[in-house]
Amino acid sequence: MVNCCCGLMTPQKQPVPLQSVEVQVDVKDHVATVVSTLLYQNKEEKPIEAVFVFPMSSEAAVCHFSAKVGQTLIVAEVKEKKQAREEYDDALSSGQQAFLLEESDQSPDIFSMSVGSLPPGESASIRLEYVTELDVQADEALRFCLPAVLNPRYQPAGTESSSVTVTSVPSSLVPYDLTFLARVQSARPISKVESSCTMDPLEFLSQDQTTASVKLAAGHKFDRDVELLIYYKDTHEPSAVVEAGQASAEAGTLMGDTAVMLSLYPEFPKDVMSSVSSSGEFVFLLDRSGSMDCSMDHGNQSGGRIASARNTLLLLLKSLPMGCFFNIYSFGSTFEQIFPESVEYKQETMEQALKEVEKMQANLGGTEILAPLKRIYSQSCIPNQPRQLFVFTDGEVGNTKEVKNLVKSNSASHRCFSFGIGEGASTALINGLAKEGGGHAQFITGSDRMQPKVIQSLRFAMQPAVVDISVKWDLPKGMSVTVLSPPLTSIFQGQRSLLYAQLTGQNKEAAEGCVTVKYSLAGRPTENKLNFSLKPTEDTGLTVHRLAARSLIRSLEQEQGDDRGQIDDSKKKKIIDLSVQSGVSSSFTAFIAVNKTSGEAVQGPLLRRDVPVRCSMSRITLITTCSRPRRAACSMPVPQMAYCSMPMPRMAGAIMPMPQRSACSMPMPQRSACSMPMPQMAGGIMPMPQRSAVEGKGYHSFAENMVSAECALPKSEARRDPLLELVSLQKASGCWELESALAKVVGKTSKDLEDKQPSVAKKEVWATILALVWLHGLKAEAKDEWELLVMKAVTWLQSQSASGLAECVEAANSLLGCSVQKNTFGI
Repeated sequence: MVNCCCGLMTPQKQPVPLQSVEVQVDVKDHVATVVSTLLYQNKEEKPIEAVFVFPMSSEAAVCHFSAKVGQTLIVAEVKEKKQAREEYDDALSSGQQAFLLEESDQSPDIFSMSVGSLPPGESASIRLEYVTELDVQADEALRFCLPAVLNPRYQPAGTESSSVTVTSVPSSLVPYDLTFLARVQSARPISKVESSCTMDPLEFLSQDQTTASVKLAAGHKFDRDVELLIYYKDTHEPSAVVEAGQASAEAGTLMGDTAVMLSLYPEFPKDVMSSVSSSGEFVFLLDRSGSMDCSMDHGNQSGGRIASARNTLLLLLKSLPMGCFFNIYSFGSTFEQIFPESVEYKQETMEQALKEVEKMQANLGGTEILAPLKRIYSQSCIPNQPRQLFVFTDGEVGNTKEVKNLVKSNSASHRCFSFGIGEGASTALINGLAKEGGGHAQFITGSDRMQPKVIQSLRFAMQPAVVDISVKWDLPKGMSVTVLSPPLTSIFQGQRSLLYAQLTGQNKEAAEGCVTVKYSLAGRPTENKLNFSLKPTEDTGLTVHRLAARSLIRSLEQEQGDDRGQIDDSKKKKIIDLSVQSGVSSSFTAFIAVNKTSGEAVQGPLLRRDVPVRCSMSRITLITTCSRPRRAACSMPVPQMAYCSMPMPRMAGAIMPMPQRSACSMPMPQRSACSMPMPQMAGGIMPMPQRSAVEGKGYHSFAENMVSAECALPKSEARRDPLLELVSLQKASGCWELESALAKVVGKTSKDLEDKQPSVAKKEVWATILALVWLHGLKAEAKDEWELLVMKAVTWLQSQSASGLAECVEAANSLLGCSVQKNTFGI
């Protein structure tokens, strides 16, 4: 063992060669170019190999990788992955310095960086560049996320093992610093920039406020995701970016021709959008694995993930329209469902479901999502009730491709809306579920409230399904188009759709193109047009080309994965050729750089040093592992990590437990707490033994596997938020009843409510108006959360043909100190 008392150290007292991370982000409208510089230094007495497994958005296009050693700059090339690995190993064997960057074979949101044969005292500066699109949020912000948290992915027994294993440490022990600077530029003024981390004040760089910069406060450890929310004025405007091809590339190829990126914001007719569909089968699938017991944010100020999910299910159930159907599934190593099949939404079924939701705990072990999905898809669809699937998970699975393929094969029968909960959720899984299921993806991290994002997706689900989508291109004579994006399968009001295309042929600078999107909405033919200039935009580099290449590569990769891993050689070759030509990484290629002027042959194996990344969960890392097989580089058996979700006392001794978070307040166990043999799994995680299953059944019903009342979260703890308390009192029909609980929520006594009730009004009408005035007058900032259930309440009021509504509004205003107008309710 090497004795080293200086520099950064892991919890196991091994030196960490990664010293710092510097990130510069250049945002232009809704696209970001990210340049990361990682400084490595070998402070040991022997040559080392540093391996860093880290997260990255699955939507990113990695387009540059280089290393600077002393005054020597080595720029990496994109090559077929097997060839790149062999060149890397050969370089190390001959004493040369080599650098390898590769995407995980199993998930496009995990990368591995290897810095090989770094001599004692030597430093290496690694530069990594990628481009990515920014997602539109519920409040019209554009979201950029620099992921820092990579949670080990649960690998169900019998599935293909992941090619990388994560070396994790708790947030307090992440040993390297982060410097972060973002520059934002737009054709529209920048309203504000918000962040999940402490930032220096926003600095505007132009008088019209179209350019600004912001940087992370000094001393930040790279121990949490860095999230930026960028607000422009008039965000939702269709636009086009036309980019000239690379002068050195061959005409007729993607990189040699002009590329265009279209941002479409379809506008639906107002009369169609003014009515909310009362039909649909709403299926909710909730992750109840052990990791869902962790806190939502880095600072532990928010509640646990499972508690937030319970509150969100409450809001969803109250917002559903009368006449629809619904069911709730939950999963871990096994799965449960409340009803044997979807049932009609009414007061009795809603109450029954809510009672079971209140008892839900993060106590079902691992994250095996395939079985419940198969069960859901095996259920026959209900005629005239379009199926809408909502999936809530922290996204820590290792069989992402298999899950996405299952959703894709059933995409004709439903729409899938996915939600990644907490830091470290797999973007490949969450985005993939929504993309293959024709729905919408959302990520909830930090101090985000889950409810407004989920209600936005519920609004999308309640929009009429758009069918018969076609895209027509009108270009000048002599020009042709090759569309590089997958066909549009879903369109939502207020949500951006991106299209990439390659334009071949010559055009005049003054020429224009036009794209027309046609579709059928609620049986009505509809179209939206975008006219755009064909003059190339200046100063875009090759951003559009790289994003277009990434889009095409991802589409081809998904096609080749449909047959359970049976790779079509012609498609594989097409992906490799496109990746090499565009310089954008893929699952079949890797970046390789070799410093051929360096060093002498190393005697004996290199010292391997795994750079740790933060893990958000309570896990015990026993030992670092190899990320991939290497020829004679690592022959030791691959050890595992232990994961336990039951209550555990703290461990003592040499193995360091992860520090506990306030939301995960249950102590860690002694080894003896897990007395049953625990099967090993790929990915380095072992689940706790689960409660025995009923033989021959594909699921456990709540009647068979009821969570005990002692384990259920007390109502007082689950109902801290007055808004959620009020929501919980609403009936399925949309009304409220005059009761003491309602008086408590609005801060009055039952006698106050009775005394103020107009004599001409019924109790339920008075209670409902009182609740509506309270929401509009005192909770207006949460309108995104309660608007759907208010619409249901107004519909109920209209059905009652009630008298005395004006008197009720006046009395409620007087009682609550508000000034809400009657016409606010639309009654």
